[in-house]
Amino acid sequence: MPLAFAEPTDAAIPIHVVTGDTVETALSALPPEGQAWANAQGFGGSLGQVLVVPDTKGGISQVLVGYGSAASRARDRFHMGAMARKLPDGTYEIASGLSGDDLDEAALAWLLAGYSYDRYVGPSDPIAGLVAPEEVDAARIAIIANGEALTRELINTPASDMGPDELEEAARTLASEHEAQINVITGDDLITSNFPMIHTVGRASTRAPRLIDMRWGDAGPQLTLVGKGVCFDTGGLNIKPGGSMGLMKKDMGGAATVLGLAHMIMGLDLPVRLRVLIPAVENGIDGNAFRPQDVLMSRKGLTVEINNTDAEGRLVLADALTLSDEDDPALVISMATLTGAARVAVGPDIAPFFTDNDTHADAVAKAARKVADPVWRMPFHEPYEPMIEPGIADLDNAPKGGFAGSITAALFLRRFVESPYMHFDIYGWQPSSAPSRPRGGVGMGARAVLEALPQMLDL
Repeated sequence: MPLAFAEPTDAAIPIHVVTGDTVETALSALPPEGQAWANAQGFGGSLGQVLVVPDTKGGISQVLVGYGSAASRARDRFHMGAMARKLPDGTYEIASGLSGDDLDEAALAWLLAGYSYDRYVGPSDPIAGLVAPEEVDAARIAIIANGEALTRELINTPASDMGPDELEEAARTLASEHEAQINVITGDDLITSNFPMIHTVGRASTRAPRLIDMRWGDAGPQLTLVGKGVCFDTGGLNIKPGGSMGLMKKDMGGAATVLGLAHMIMGLDLPVRLRVLIPAVENGIDGNAFRPQDVLMSRKGLTVEINNTDAEGRLVLADALTLSDEDDPALVISMATLTGAARVAVGPDIAPFFTDNDTHADAVAKAARKVADPVWRMPFHEPYEPMIEPGIADLDNAPKGGFAGSITAALFLRRFVESPYMHFDIYGWQPSSAPSRPRGGVGMGARAVLEALPQMLDL
């Protein structure tokens, strides 16, 4: 079911958000029996505390939720999502204590707290309902929440039920919902259509590789989103060890993220011409798998020496990025679960991104802080360019040495696009449950991009 706010009702239970600075005022406003109840429960406004205040009939008169200090809140985000999971069934409204961006975040956190992946176990218990605060744009927040839910759902689905076919079907469903156009090039047609590296990476799988191409909108600057759609990555002939292969259902996290972002853009009817490109493949092992030290020709005409078949994401993205450049977009953004090096650099909670445009970088960084979607700018460090030049071919897909792996991968991708370009090297996975983010697939960077688009594209 879509994530949605509760219908307004006069019976909604008020929630008062209390910090360490406001707890005394909040408690003094309670009737004497309420103050006694708060003292008995030890409520002091600490972050995570929830005080359900009963009325004289055994119902709930109001709820106080603790938001602690600014320092305690800074250690995470989406705190209201954790509160929502602690409340009894009912319909609530945030009556006081939050405003502006904090109120927007709380409303989004509540909706996202209602997401769970239950495809194989049956529906989970729903959380309590929240009436949208009057001060927030409820429709916008619901669209964003459901875009994020789409991303999570796609990543969480195991490869047995989320191969290139199913990823294409998800894109077609989204296109139908928003009356977008979609075209898909599949199997050997990739060869005749000049997408040689997408075909090469995916040809060893029993599930045909494909390029998904979706378009929406007929006015405004063109924005092209390119998402890595490796539905499962064995590593190819450079096969991954079992421990590294265990999460490879999420290797299409870039595709899932751009589809979630596309839902937000189309749902909000932004004045752009949107194009979404997803090379959808499975990196399998068979007699026709591509090999280490093969040299591949790309759509752009650049040759690529293969020094590790497990560095396949940049290969399929390269052909898609070349295509993205061919109709002169105002901005190209790629998202991919591309390198372990990015995770070593910034951990699983931050989305590293690359751009040569300082204005775009500042816009995304500012937006990320506003919408609680953490990002960190990384450099296209040109002195590392020789690391991706093997001599036998134009480019090396897996430079030796292990240094600066996220940067060299980004430099590799940049060789295939000349339009204004931004690349996100995301993780796409929540390793352990946190407020509004259960363990599993998660969107990274999409909300920051959405917030920054008006500035980046002069909308």
